[in-house]
Parts: sequence; structure tokens; C-alpha cells
Amino acid sequence: MIKHITLTPPPRAQGHAILSSKVVEGRSVLADLRQAGAFKLVFPRNGKTVEAILVNTAGGITGGDCFFLEIDVAANSCISLTTQAAERAYRAQHGEVGHIRTTAKVGDGGNLHWLPQELILYDRCALDRRLRIDLAANAQLLMVEPVIFGRTAMGEAITNAQFHDRIEVTRMGQPLYFDAMRLEGNIAASLAQSATANGGVAMASGLYVAPDAEAVIDDVRRHLGDFGGASLLQPDVLALRLVAADSHVLRTHLLPVLDQLSKSTLPVSWRL
Repeated sequence: MIKHITLTPPPRAQGHAILSSKVVEGRSVLADLRQAGAFKLVFPRNGKTVEAILVNTAGGITGGDCFFLEIDVAANSCISLTTQAAERAYRAQHGEVGHIRTTAKVGDGGNLHWLPQELILYDRCALDRRLRIDLAANAQLLMVEPVIFGRTAMGEAITNAQFHDRIEVTRMGQPLYFDAMRLEGNIAASLAQSATANGGVAMASGLYVAPDAEAVIDDVRRHLGDFGGASLLQPDVLALRLVAADSHVLRTHLLPVLDQLSKSTLPVSWRL
């Protein structure tokens, strides 16, 4: 007699975190914190800024996973958020896509440092990621999104994967910075083209919204060297792009830029 075996689908990770700040006696402090599932927030310091480290206890992202993060920076307060380590997008089952959704609001006079460490993509991953930030009239922002397309030291190449990425930054609801990336199939072959990345497998997009954006652009360009470029979208809005052969070269040129733009307050986890 043949027994029928019912196969249950593998469990999928979910995470949801909500973080908000307020000002008390001249210091930025937590106003609200909620977390569920595989998303956890830890707070290593108790200074004038709410410094948070996002931890994915699932150990990475695969097809079918869903993660949501909501950030609310109150007027005149500051939140600096990074990740514990590089995030990893692993191989997904056919037809399954992992999703990451992050939304942030920054009040008037508020400041958000969105500084996640690298996202490392593995072959056969499938990931859809979206970041949306809305700034008040006088809000400030430092944002970076580094992505590694396979670890060159391990001989990895992304020959069959799906990566959809979208960044939207608005000011008072009006478009300020939109960036989108849609790569499918043999990503390594796409990155090898001179019009794409000229063989680079590590890249980062960044945005700096602050009154001194125009004053610092020459220093930013000097740090980026031949590996990237920076442009002023508006007198107080600086956008940058960096493409490198591997993650080590990317960090070598990105760290001094982030140090300068963060006024030497870059989270310690970036230096480990």
C-alpha cells in the first residue's frame, strides 16, 4: 500500500517594527517602539540621538518572507538607524519573492540617518525592496543603500536571480529623489556591461539633504575618486553613486564620505 504524504510549505519569516522619537529636555528619546516576529531593534547608546540597530533574527531573507519597518522622526529630534550586520538575500523557491518595505516620516527640524549595512545578494534569490521617506520643509536626511552582487572572495556570481529595488524621497509630499533598479536573470552579465557597472559587483546609492550640501560636495567627490560621482539636485540636496569591484573597495571609499556627512557619528557597527 502506498501512503500519501502531505508536504507542508516551509515556514516563512515575517517581521514588523515601528519606531518613533520625541524631544525631552533637549534630547531625542523614544516615543514609541513596537516589534514583532523576526525584526528586533536594540539601542546601544543613550545620548542626544536615538541610535537604533535593526536585527533580523531570521538570519536573512528568502522567497515568501515579508518585513515591514515604520519610522517617525518627530520635529527637532534625530534617529540614526543601522543594521547589526550585512543583510543577506538567499536562494528562493520558484515563484516566491521576498519583500522588504520601509517607510519613514521626518518632521520639521528633524534628522534621519538611514544607514543600513550592505545587502548581499546570492544566486537564485528573489527580492522586492522599497524605501519611502517623506521630509518636512526643514527636515534633514542622510541615506545610503549599499548592495553586493555576490561575494567575489567566495567566487560567487549572480547568474540567475531577481532584484527589484525602489527608493522614493519626497519633501512635503513633492518628489525630491526617485531611484529604481530592476535586474532579472543573469545579473552578472548585466553588470559586466560598460553602460551598467563595467564589471563592478558592489554599488551604493546615497542622498544627503542638509543646508551644507553644496559646501561639502567637493570633499565628497574627492573621497569617491574614480569609483563614483556626486551631484546637487538642489542647493541642499546631494545625490551620490558609487560602483566598485568588490565590497572592500566600496567600503574604502564610502566610509570617509559617511563619516563626513554624519559629522563623525557613524554607527560603530559600520567599523567592525
